[in-house]
Amino acid sequence: MYQRILVPIDGSPTSDQGLDEAIKLSKLTGASLRLIHVLDPLTFATGFEPYAVYAGDLIPRMEEVGNQVLHQGKDRAQAAGVKADSLLFDGLAARVSETVIQQAKDWGADLIVIGTHGRRGVGRFVMGSDAEQIVRLAPVPVLLVRAPEAKAQADAVVKV
Repeated sequence: MYQRILVPIDGSPTSDQGLDEAIKLSKLTGASLRLIHVLDPLTFATGFEPYAVYAGDLIPRMEEVGNQVLHQGKDRAQAAGVKADSLLFDGLAARVSETVIQQAKDWGADLIVIGTHGRRGVGRFVMGSDAEQIVRLAPVPVLLVRAPEAKAQADAVVKV
């Protein structure tokens, strides 16, 4: 069964749901968790910022927030009696999905658990889908945990 569960987190409610599911699985299987947060400054880029904005203001603040997200996630897991460690990655050199996949390989993960918004159509095209790339390229099984609003929207579409 699963002994090493990799959980990318970003502090969003969707990410928290993925973490909660990973904690449940870990309690059932005795697995340890590795929580990772990948800094992705490109989500804030417009193309007009000078490099000094990233180096001087944005990246240090993103590191601070990323460390807070990891600390809170680790505390949440440990409060549930689950062993967890955490790592912060700089996403300047690779996409978030590439970093997650590489970490799964390097750490020897048995499973990746990700909270996802379940975007479709233009929203997925515009926002991209790291979760989709991870599912396509991961060397291990991936569990996608949908956000409550995404599940409610999907259920409404099915009922129509």
